Amino acid sequence: MTKSPYFPQPAVASNVAITTEAIDITTLFANAQHATAGGIVLFSGTVRNHHAGMAVAYLEYEAFEPLALKQMQLIVNEACSKWSLSHAHCTHRIGKLAIGDSAIVVITAHAHRSQAYEANQYIMDRVKAEVPIWKNEFFTDGSSAWGNNTPPINSK
Repeated sequence: MTKSPYFPQPAVASNVAITTEAIDITTLFANAQHATAGGIVLFSGTVRNHHAGMAVAYLEYEAFEPLALKQMQLIVNEACSKWSLSHAHCTHRIGKLAIGDSAIVVITAHAHRSQAYEANQYIMDRVKAEVPIWKNEFFTDGSSAWGNNTPPINSK
């Protein structure tokens, strides 16, 4: 049987990374372009200047990188399979991040926007809940607190 050139082939999800450098969102988005993609969703988790009524000065992220990369790859592979994505990518930054920096970028591409959105949220929620990456928030009053990285998971 011959498949139509318009039939999306599942993405090969080798697009996961942990970096200490600023995340190049423009290049990542350019790499997500695919002829079968009718919708590309880019989510950037950005460092904000407040949390729980306190002023945030900066964040520091730590990771157990070998396990974190393995778990991120598993999550992205599962999303690619579940939604037949034409592209999927997840990069998390570690180290010291300033207000406005991107801490995580998730990109998903699919023939239809609703599936690209669903897959993107699925990857983001699972990465925050399951991947061994820890956030320490430093506040302007000199205090700090380890963040809670466990939101409810959208199990769609």
